[in-house]
Formats: sequence, structure tokens, C-alpha cells
Amino acid sequence: MGKLFDFLGEVLAYVLVVVFAVLIINANFNFIPDGAFMDVLQILRNYGSLALIGIVGVEAILGRPFIIKLAFLLCVAVIVIFMFFPATYENLIGLF
Repeated sequence: MGKLFDFLGEVLAYVLVVVFAVLIINANFNFIPDGAFMDVLQILRNYGSLALIGIVGVEAILGRPFIIKLAFLLCVAVIVIFMFFPATYENLIGLF
């Protein structure tokens, strides 16, 4: 099972590196028009990062004690739940 999560994490990491690179280059040169493709890249950036955290985290907690697994899964659950409250992100960014 660990090899599956390792493979998924590697593939997702490569995809996210490409997505971030394209978005950063687009921020300077603006070659992607607003529309469906840009929306897909934005969704991949937001939810792909969370998926990568989950996959790598699950890979890391395999074989660990139950309490460590529970703590990790609770932290991920808090992140997912608060993603449904848009004001939370603005409040978090406002702290910095």
C-alpha cells in the first residue's frame, strides 16, 4: 500500500510543479486568457496541494501508532472543513 501512495504522491507532485510554474509564468506574461483552462489550473493549485498533503501524510503515517494517525487525520479534517468557509482564508492571510 505504501508503494501506491508513493507513486501517487510523485505523480501529483510533478503535476503541481508544472501547474505552479505555469501560473507563476502567467502572472508575469499573462498568456492564458481568463476562462475554463485558467479555472482548472486554479482548482488544481488549491485542491491538488491539499491532495498532495493528504497522500504524503498517509504514506508517512503508515505503520505509526494509532494516536499519531488520529492526530494527522484530525488536522487534515480541520483543513478540509474550514475550506468551506471563504472568510477563513482571508482572515489567515490578514495575520501576515
